[in-house]
Amino acid sequence: MENNAQNRPMTVGDWFVTILILAIPLLNIVMYLYWALSSTGNLNRKNFCIASLIWMLIGIAIAVLVIGFVSLIGVAAMSH
Repeated sequence: MENNAQNRPMTVGDWFVTILILAIPLLNIVMYLYWALSSTGNLNRKNFCIASLIWMLIGIAIAVLVIGFVSLIGVAAMSH
């Protein structure tokens, strides 16, 4: 029975609650990790959370690179 619940499509209500929970700061990070790493729960939600976490990591990496690049330009401009 539980396997059936894991594979069934999520309803609009399920998605509504999911998006509402993910809109709450700090709780969203905890829930992204919980749903992505949990061995139980809906596979649609799990895959969505995994994909979202990957996009977050890509965004953080790009931000770190941009901040580092801008800092280097600032240091170089100050030394001239």
